[in-house]
Amino acid sequence: MARADRPALTPMPVDDGPPVTESARRAVEAVWRIESPRIIGALARYTGDFALAEDVAQEAVAEALVTWSRDGAPANPVGWLLATARRRAIDGFRRRSGLDERYAHLAGQLGEGQASSGALAPPERSDDLPWDPDRVDDDVLALMFVACHPVLAPEARVALTLRTVGGLSSEEIARAFLVPVPTVQARITRAKKTIAAAGVPFELPPAEERRERLGGVLSVLYVIFTEGSTATGGDRLLRQELAYEAIRLARMLSALLPDEPEVHGLLSLCELTAARFPARVGRDGEVVLLEDQDRRLWDRSAIRRGLAALGLAAARGRGLGPYGLQAAIASCHAAASSVAETDWQRIVLLYEALGRVAPSPVVELNRAVAVAMAEGPGEALALVDELAVSGRLSGSHLLPSVRGELLTRLGRPVEARAELELAARLCGNARERSVLLRKAAALD
Repeated sequence: MARADRPALTPMPVDDGPPVTESARRAVEAVWRIESPRIIGALARYTGDFALAEDVAQEAVAEALVTWSRDGAPANPVGWLLATARRRAIDGFRRRSGLDERYAHLAGQLGEGQASSGALAPPERSDDLPWDPDRVDDDVLALMFVACHPVLAPEARVALTLRTVGGLSSEEIARAFLVPVPTVQARITRAKKTIAAAGVPFELPPAEERRERLGGVLSVLYVIFTEGSTATGGDRLLRQELAYEAIRLARMLSALLPDEPEVHGLLSLCELTAARFPARVGRDGEVVLLEDQDRRLWDRSAIRRGLAALGLAAARGRGLGPYGLQAAIASCHAAASSVAETDWQRIVLLYEALGRVAPSPVVELNRAVAVAMAEGPGEALALVDELAVSGRLSGSHLLPSVRGELLTRLGRPVEARAELELAARLCGNARERSVLLRKAAALD
């Protein structure tokens, strides 16, 4: 799985501070990478304050670096971190006037599970958990639903999800989406303030409300994966660390909501798409087009996982939803030995179904590409021209890119070159841009 090299909340020790051993640092980072969503989720539920949960978690991590260096890692490191963080939260509430009742409530919760605050080693009991074991998954799921709450703007949902559930740092998120670090930090800060102002409860929403908000959660994971699978800018086609983080979160969500078909549909789409990653770029990072890919490099294990998830999506619903339909399209590519052997007629039908349940100009453009492969470029060009007239993809490089390809196949090189050059000017990704310019130059 793709994770941050250093946990997002792990501070660097100061030069004149207490000594920190490398073994303690590795232990803290390992626990944080694996357990951070559960820790933050539990602390947010107990404190009712997103910012406070992160603050006390950071303080607990800082204390762990020093204490574990001196005494060694505890038998129950997650319990140690949680109990220490809760103690810090209680200390903070003590200093606040008018919060005596809340402090007493938290103090009572600190005793649950008999976890140590850090002064004493926790008892050697495998069942000594710092939270109700029946609530662990609920905490992670609640954290994901809070981070993707509809009160937040879409870009804030993405940033907050990657930070709190994914454990990525602000620097990593900024690098992935090609925005300044202060922009990401501002989005996260505003998101926390918005959640606090709206009084969003830190708990798993009721089943009916959960279903209403699930679409927002899935759309965030889809945006994250899409950016990872084809970056909108920069000099890399793939941002695999981002794509694999989306897959990790989708797997988590499918385990927590096993009866939701579209969760399995999204996971299937991600797995089947990621299976082609090894063949999509060459040694120097150059783009390898679908017709030129060595399909022996495709990840067969990922394909099997994707097909299994697609089967679960089909079995749990009354027909596939938007993500399931896209996964079904990806499965057609996975099953084919070449572009020529691909079942393009079925792909056309699947895009038609997708256009009915989730209409968008991009879906129409992709359907036109499938029509070109199944029936020829003439009929496809008519569809693309209708889309161009509508203006719904104005400013996107996708439409002139497809139109240039169709005009090339129709033997109209002058028009094709103009379209491909326009697409190159509009394209933000350097690798994709080079392919478009190369195609345009070949028409001279």
